[in-house]
Amino acid sequence: MTSPDRFAGVRYIVDDVQAAVDFYTTHLGFTLRGGAAPAFADVVRGPLRLLLSGPASSGARATPDDAGAAGRNRVHLIVDDLDTEVARLRAAGLPFRSDVVTGPGGRQILLADPAGNLIELFQPA
Repeated sequence: MTSPDRFAGVRYIVDDVQAAVDFYTTHLGFTLRGGAAPAFADVVRGPLRLLLSGPASSGARATPDDAGAAGRNRVHLIVDDLDTEVARLRAAGLPFRSDVVTGPGGRQILLADPAGNLIELFQPA
């Protein structure tokens, strides 16, 4: 095994790589790191490297057909003010998949990217 670099990587299978890049860079503060659109791109935010794999990418082709739909797993992004973020993203017309949920650790809501992958916005208590 090679030694890990400074990023933690998560692969999301997406229908449209450019739409996913636009979503993450415009609305969630990611920066385009590189890629080979329309097959693949990677975006970063802090130590998170999000690998966006379109239908033509090897990452998407390796995914079994019965695992082709977006799952219940999600990227967890910490925000300072959940209400402000929700208002900003709703004003941009982005689709939420839940209402705000409050628990002992804080408050959270689920947002969907253009392919239906989930992003959890979380404000610690």
